[in-house]
Amino acid sequence: MTKLDEDGKTILISDPSKRPVRLQGIFLNADSKRYYPYGTLASQVIGFVGSENTGLYGLEAKYEDVLEGTSGLTVTAKTNTGEDMLYQYEQYYDAENGDSLMLTLDVSVQSVLEKGIESMVDKFGAKNGGTGIVMNVKTGGILAMASYPTFDLNDPFTIYDKKLKAQTEEDLVKALAGLTEGSEEYTAARSQVNRAALGEQWRNRCISDTYEPGSTFKPVTLATALEEGLVNLNSTFNCTGSIRVPGWNKPIYCSNHRGHGLQDLMKATGNSCNPAFITMGLKIGTEKYYQYLKSFGLMEKTGIDEISETTGLFASEKDFGTNVVSLASYSFGQTFTVTPLQVIRAQAATINGGYLRTPYLVEQVVDDQGNVKYQHDSTPVRQVVSKETSDTVRKCLEYVVASGTGKNGQVVGYRVGGKTGTADKTGNPDREVVVSFMCFAPADDPEVIMLITMDTPSRNTGVYVSGGNMVAPTASSVMGEILPYVGVEPDYTAEQMVGADITVPNVVGQTAEAAKERITNLGFTCRTVGEGPTVTDQTPLGGSIIPGSASVILYLGEEKPDTPSTVPKVVGMTAAQANAALTNAGLIMRVSGATSASSGNVFALNQSVSPGAEVPAGTVITVQLGAQGSMAD
Repeated sequence: MTKLDEDGKTILISDPSKRPVRLQGIFLNADSKRYYPYGTLASQVIGFVGSENTGLYGLEAKYEDVLEGTSGLTVTAKTNTGEDMLYQYEQYYDAENGDSLMLTLDVSVQSVLEKGIESMVDKFGAKNGGTGIVMNVKTGGILAMASYPTFDLNDPFTIYDKKLKAQTEEDLVKALAGLTEGSEEYTAARSQVNRAALGEQWRNRCISDTYEPGSTFKPVTLATALEEGLVNLNSTFNCTGSIRVPGWNKPIYCSNHRGHGLQDLMKATGNSCNPAFITMGLKIGTEKYYQYLKSFGLMEKTGIDEISETTGLFASEKDFGTNVVSLASYSFGQTFTVTPLQVIRAQAATINGGYLRTPYLVEQVVDDQGNVKYQHDSTPVRQVVSKETSDTVRKCLEYVVASGTGKNGQVVGYRVGGKTGTADKTGNPDREVVVSFMCFAPADDPEVIMLITMDTPSRNTGVYVSGGNMVAPTASSVMGEILPYVGVEPDYTAEQMVGADITVPNVVGQTAEAAKERITNLGFTCRTVGEGPTVTDQTPLGGSIIPGSASVILYLGEEKPDTPSTVPKVVGMTAAQANAALTNAGLIMRVSGATSASSGNVFALNQSVSPGAEVPAGTVITVQLGAQGSMAD
């Protein structure tokens, strides 16, 4: 809150040589205005207040009664001229400050998520933006919730996104064509277009928009089949590239039209094989499957403490009970709709021991004295599946990231599980899709689960359209940043430890032999410039933190060049090519993403510093590796 000062009825002229000018009938009113220090951060979640400081949207509107407080009041008697009456009773009521909300949202996690989504949407030219949710698996607390594009909470009535602004101006031209400026029709049409644009800007898509989830929904089918004892890790499925379902005169295809052949349950999940999951769905049957949809909370709102939550669209229980074709399509996440929050809530229940929880944003309500007036109760709504079922689901989803369609979601030092998704929009002739990726970590005992979606990416980016290719790399980057922050420490393998970050020692002044021994004993490679007996300078400087497999340059009597290094473009290169290019430029490469050598098509997908930028020699450039092939979900 920022208090605006006043000086009663006096207006002060800024020139100090002038006396104050007193104008009769002109005065200033003290007022206050809500100020949002983080601007655009979590704007659709937090919401904003209007000119009267009344909550209009988001948490501001949901908790208006909690936040607003009460004005002070004096009750007394006055004469008809407004004078106080002597000896009359007066009652004073003190003003009460509003309470404060202690949110589950974390500023750092929210910031990392928003930056990742913005970069992803811009890179792939997504027509309808993207969403992201990071949730505590064990409590349901929302650590981050993002919708892109966003807006500035301090100026909510200004269109913030350039694309939306351009579209609004185009819509205004069409709506106002032929209308007389200033007429009622003109004013109404203009107002309608502006309201629609602002509604688009303010909407929290994570809870208000629905979509067909596609293959990210398969964990629900998997958990159901496991819980009913219809499949286990030894079950096999023969995929020929398609499957026929009674009542449908066309084959339903797998993403791999050639077929996956014979595969066990884990490989079928890793391959995201549609025929395998349709087979599971048919084994479950319409009645059981529908009941599990209810149990996973998909037929109801999640109950999150926000406004404007909606729910998806499903066939009625009666219609579904006689429709095997719907059962088949539901089994791999098509022909029904859900919100992103409904999806992540159900996904969390498949991997957290089977417990369905209510997502929430407010951990506590605290008064101005620090007293806790409300504490969220994280008791689960119900247990949907057993711990044993949940354990098996996690194993299968960890395989997806280790060896399946989710390889680009790998995070060095962490065991990650996940599921990719590429969902067609039913009835859409333009082949528009929603691509997505769900992931959680650590895979053996999850703390954090994340779902990122992107609506209608361009097909002209040179990247095969799929959640594994487009969304998983972003999820990998976001997870890699937030896991250490929330207290989940990396657990490197021996191979990964070679490239783990290590502090460079300061060896300036030491003999060349002693310095090289010290550097190489830490795992660094070492090269020298010059022929003197003593180290006179080094790159990187002592105290720098760089990957343990990096090269340290020792200057032996030679002057260290002070010219900056130009960052080369390494996107599209193999890891070896990227490392060589950066090393030749005097830079150091840090690797993230899919570092598994088992894949023959691992290339650089992103780099942390743009090509052409000039940076000091020895700067660490993070390069994200991943698969670039036509990896379908």
